[in-house]
Amino acid sequence: MKVTIKEWNSVATWQWDIPEDDVCGICQAQFDGTCPTCKYPGDDCSLLSGKCGHSFHMHCIMEWIKQESSKGQCPMCRQPFEWRDQADETPGPNEIPVQAD
Repeated sequence: MKVTIKEWNSVATWQWDIPEDDVCGICQAQFDGTCPTCKYPGDDCSLLSGKCGHSFHMHCIMEWIKQESSKGQCPMCRQPFEWRDQADETPGPNEIPVQAD
């Protein structure tokens, strides 16, 4: 008996490599979702983690750090916020990209 595949429907999912119950400490949205700024999860709404172990949507923490009242502290534990060294493209503590308004 010979079998011929005529059609193939595949399904894929993705998730961040973090605990499932974690939410962004700033916007309180699930990490598998998006921050209030983005329409779609993924590379445009990546996660950034601090050395303190707290993770945030990239847009949320960038807006937080830009505020003078943040004093450069983690919004969760109030330790000085320093980026965890995960990849070359992750900004360092003194390399926060700021968009001109």
